[in-house]
Amino acid sequence: MALKPGDLAPDFSLPDMEGNMVRLSDFRSKWVVLYFYPRDNTPGCTKEACGFRDAYPDYQSQDIVVLGVSTDDAKSHAKFAHKFNLPFPLLSDADGSVATAYESYGLKKFMGKEYMGITRNTFVIDPDGKIAKTYLKVKPEHHATALLADMASLTS
Repeated sequence: MALKPGDLAPDFSLPDMEGNMVRLSDFRSKWVVLYFYPRDNTPGCTKEACGFRDAYPDYQSQDIVVLGVSTDDAKSHAKFAHKFNLPFPLLSDADGSVATAYESYGLKKFMGKEYMGITRNTFVIDPDGKIAKTYLKVKPEHHATALLADMASLTS
């Protein structure tokens, strides 16, 4: 059962890189970009995060909230955010339960090895808390700017 536009986005409460609890329901009445990424400080994840960082003023000007989620802990997130000047919250989903609720956690294969991890998926959540658009297995380059372009049609 894949999450699809119109479905209620699964609510969650996760700690950010400073230990503050962030709840999806706190952002009702705003558009939210919720992106799941595998690991802090890896090449693809850094490209994706820096893409959101570089486009962040445009997201802010449209009052769009950006939230990044991985299974890394708050300390790792804090270092990653500081190193790359990331202006948005990175949330720690230590047990992968939120990623699982968003169908973004499961068995992965890399260089012949199998392991459990996060799939690079993004969900746009509307002000009513419903999924407006999904991006599955995204490519990190240009994702933030392409998504921002799509937001114009979603928010009008």
